[in-house]
Amino acid sequence: MMDKKSPRARRAAKTRVRIRRQEVVRLTVHRTNQHIYAQVVAADGSRVLAAASTAEKDLRAKHPKGSNCEAAAAVGARIAEKAKAAGVAEVAFDRSGFRYHGRVKALAEAAREGGLKF
Repeated sequence: MMDKKSPRARRAAKTRVRIRRQEVVRLTVHRTNQHIYAQVVAADGSRVLAAASTAEKDLRAKHPKGSNCEAAAAVGARIAEKAKAAGVAEVAFDRSGFRYHGRVKALAEAAREGGLKF
């Protein structure tokens, strides 16, 4: 097997099944080579309650290189702020099959510091 996507998709699917059973709001993360994205998704998966990413204009101005840990931490703080504004305090962390280190970890820790519980 020469692609990285299908094993990651399989890992992500396992996590999502577990989170779906818990019936809680989830904080999902997607990482690309240039950017990192975070969304707070409703418990039933029907709608996005809050979203933040390094592709947003004001975050791009502060962090021109959106592919580093500082930018990921800024997205984490931003998503926590937006989630709290939407009335969400507790989430399940969905790392979408990505390993919990580097940018994913930086985003998660910043979201925790911003007041999200997971």
